Amino acid sequence: MIAALAFYVFAAILIVSAAMVVSARNPVHAVLFLILAFFNAAALFLLAGAEFLAMILVIVYVGAVAVLFLFVVMMLDVNFTQLREGFQRYAPVGAAVGVVLLVELAGVLGGWKFADGAMALRFAPNAPGASNTAQLGQLIYTDYIFLFQTSGLVLLVAMIGAIVLTLRDRAGTPMGGRRQVIANQIGRMSADTMEMMSVPTGGKTMAYIKPKLPETVAAHGHDSHGHDAHEPADGGH
Repeated sequence: MIAALAFYVFAAILIVSAAMVVSARNPVHAVLFLILAFFNAAALFLLAGAEFLAMILVIVYVGAVAVLFLFVVMMLDVNFTQLREGFQRYAPVGAAVGVVLLVELAGVLGGWKFADGAMALRFAPNAPGASNTAQLGQLIYTDYIFLFQTSGLVLLVAMIGAIVLTLRDRAGTPMGGRRQVIANQIGRMSADTMEMMSVPTGGKTMAYIKPKLPETVAAHGHDSHGHDAHEPADGGH
């Protein structure tokens, strides 16, 4: 009785929080409702005996993905007026897509059939002598290893495609493109880019480290601090 009551409570909160994710006007509130939905889904996994999936949902999705979403949303300069205008403009298209998805879901649920023995397995999710983690590993890495590797390959191709599509070559732009040269970075010496200036104590200036700019010194006859190229950096003091 207590397990059934807990299931309905967590399921109701999950449905409400999921609806608030897509209906909240503030993106930060939407991400917070998403985190609440993840926690309630983890509680449902615990009730079903899938403790491994519950911990993965909390640690990976709540601890990393959802928090990352929250930081990204908080750093964005979101124009809510423009968002509302776009919502009103594309509302008919979104409604049409929603109706199509609803019809597809109705077709899937209408043809749903329980497998033989599913009701008996619901009350005994774990096989005798095996934990939920062991059974999950058996299914993923033994029974469905080829499907698991195929899904990983699909995600890898999607990641490479996203990187290629977002990569911009700035070689033809006025600013030019910057290319990372590992050999130059490793072979660079501190004397090539930095110069230690020793200033006596008690002066008006302090010791500092400045970058070398040989081209600027040769072209203008003085360094970046306004001193003459042949004059000491401390002004002769």
